[in-house]
Amino acid sequence: MSYIEDNLMPNEKILYTARVHPAVFLAPLLIFIISVIVFFYGVNSSQATNLDAGRMAGGFTVLISVVVFFYSILLALRAILILLTTEFGVTDRRIIAKTGFIRRNTLEILLPKVESLAVDQNILGRILNFGTVSVTGTGGTTGEFKPIADPVAVRKKFNQIIESQKDL
Repeated sequence: MSYIEDNLMPNEKILYTARVHPAVFLAPLLIFIISVIVFFYGVNSSQATNLDAGRMAGGFTVLISVVVFFYSILLALRAILILLTTEFGVTDRRIIAKTGFIRRNTLEILLPKVESLAVDQNILGRILNFGTVSVTGTGGTTGEFKPIADPVAVRKKFNQIIESQKDL
């Protein structure tokens, strides 16, 4: 069960949930590709020369690429954790959001207490359709959740839910 489902009040219903965009894997993928390129460059440069200094430099380059490769694996594991542990949902009474596994950050704001829901997208976010959703409640309570897939649709759906709650 998800955090949101576990923390519902009696008779509360989940109306909308947002998901994390797979863009969290962009940095690990880019670093992995760089490590593979540097690895093959180091292997080629160490084999292409007969000088000991050239072989040593090539071996050092291969060592650096292996370290960068393991760093890309750590970043990929971090991205998997972000993907699995970030939740953002709107119920008929409140916004519930959670990030983190060991160090948990939660935000729960009643719908009437939400002042604004802001969307921030950089150029890559606009191209791949992901961004940061910032929630601001009365009294200055804020929460930032990234990278949320289709953040403009999240804001639109939230506004629709707010409007439907006013009609009740």
